[in-house]
Amino acid sequence: MYAIIETGGKQFKIEEGSRLAVEKLAAKAGSEITLDKVLLIGGAECKIGAPYLSDVSVTAEVTDHGRAPKIKVFKRWRRNDSRKLRGHRQEFTTLRVKSINI
Repeated sequence: MYAIIETGGKQFKIEEGSRLAVEKLAAKAGSEITLDKVLLIGGAECKIGAPYLSDVSVTAEVTDHGRAPKIKVFKRWRRNDSRKLRGHRQEFTTLRVKSINI
């Protein structure tokens, strides 16, 4: 059985035992969280939400927090001798899916 969930404005396809990196969540490492924005349940029997399924949730364990590799943003304007260099590191949370609760 698999599920499609939404967190941090993005959608993820998950199964029990899978690991995923999502936008940073305000939870401590080792704690357990419940994700209730489930869009679809697939497998032998498929359920589709409109937009979410009301009676389904996903239980996951927060394994750790981290930061993605640095992305450099470089802007240059021609004929002006002007340029700007910025960097960005996105913070994320790694989750391990424990169960899909129907």
